[in-house]
Amino acid sequence: MAKKIKTLVKVNIKGAEATPAPPVGTALGPHGIPIMEFVKAFNDKTADQKGTVIPVVITIYEDRTFSFIIKKPPVAEMIKKAMNRDKGSNNPGKESAGSITQAQAEEIATAKMDDLNTTDVKQAAKIVAGTARSMGVEVTD
Repeated sequence: MAKKIKTLVKVNIKGAEATPAPPVGTALGPHGIPIMEFVKAFNDKTADQKGTVIPVVITIYEDRTFSFIIKKPPVAEMIKKAMNRDKGSNNPGKESAGSITQAQAEEIATAKMDDLNTTDVKQAAKIVAGTARSMGVEVTD
């Protein structure tokens, strides 16, 4: 018999750097699951992605057990990594934070394809370009 799901919790955590402090503690504490158990499992599973922000979906069951799914880093994080910058522009549209090539945008789109709502790389690259534009990053040919 399948376990009965109590709730789903979505949190963005830096890979291999989860601690019982917020945001993890505040997200999981009210549901009564063992926070340290989650922290250890998450840090072990993401050891190869240390420092990268990773979205995680935690399924909490009625019997206070849990399972979790690790997704790919957000597109914005991938763009910042491609540019070797810590953040986008403070004033998108008015000042530029840098640029990425169309090939880099397609590479990010291919890596993120599972989480996007398209199966076409060209369309996925347009989604990446839109995120880049909102960060003040230009996509060049």
